[in-house]
Amino acid sequence: MIDPFGRTIRYLRISVTDRCDLRCRYCMSEKMTFLPRSALLSLEEIAIIAERFVARGVTKIRLSGGEPLVRRDVGELVRRLGRMVGSGLDELTMTTNGTRLAEHAAAMVDAGIRRVNVSLDTIDPDTFRYITRHGDVAQVIAGIRAARDAGLRIKINAVALKGLNEHQLAPMLRWCIDEGLDLSLIETMPLGAIDEDRTDRFLPLTAVFDSLSVDFPLVRDTHRTGGPARYWRVEGTDTRLGLISPLTANFCDGCNRVRLTTEGKLYLCLGHDDQVDLKAALRDGGLSALDDAIDLGLGRKPARHDFRIEAGAAPAVARHMSVTGG
Repeated sequence: MIDPFGRTIRYLRISVTDRCDLRCRYCMSEKMTFLPRSALLSLEEIAIIAERFVARGVTKIRLSGGEPLVRRDVGELVRRLGRMVGSGLDELTMTTNGTRLAEHAAAMVDAGIRRVNVSLDTIDPDTFRYITRHGDVAQVIAGIRAARDAGLRIKINAVALKGLNEHQLAPMLRWCIDEGLDLSLIETMPLGAIDEDRTDRFLPLTAVFDSLSVDFPLVRDTHRTGGPARYWRVEGTDTRLGLISPLTANFCDGCNRVRLTTEGKLYLCLGHDDQVDLKAALRDGGLSALDDAIDLGLGRKPARHDFRIEAGAAPAVARHMSVTGG
């Protein structure tokens, strides 16, 4: 699958639910309206669409949300997709907030997942509770350790937030080194209306990297995971530091990703509203119509996103990250 700009699409991200058991301030409003369950793809439909993408050349699938582990019977989907690993699919991964990892980690490994990303913006209990509005960081850390002990490789994803966790990023990196985990830092993105002005929280990773370089010996690393992160290794350790900088270091030239929402919309770019309805195509016309809809979507993939952080500016798109999937 090749888009109009010659980029080969190898990576499908699937949001299995828009619901989450946390309410992170940069991601959601405190009072969210979620999709009715009748609007969602069934797990069977998600599997059929994923299998079609693999048949057409996708080699990596990431399950996300919302929080994917809050969807009932998601384990059945993981097991079905896991059967494709080694038969067209190179890797099946998941992004999770970690609150339910302790419960699901062993089953995830059995199903074929070997690596997960955990969204964790701080290890300070009070700051974590403030950012998530009610979360318990001890529960997440316990889940991370249970997942690691079950055999999963863990990468921590932290959104850099001015005035909230900027002074806790160095301790976070030190903790990751001590725990044997990788860390990726992410710039906040203008997706969906929230209860704060994102300009107050935007922290450029150029400044974060300069600050971390004072305390940690960072050397450039050629490691790639198929996503947009650029990596450095903390010299003398097994920990990598990734930077995902959609605003200060645009990475669109190498984009190999498309995103399937929980209601069956295929988005070609996180920062654009162009989409095609794969659910309608599959239900109305079967696999042939699904293929046609995928082709239509690929033809609409834009050259780049239009993210901007400006005081008072509307979000780049109205939908929240939890709708499109992380």
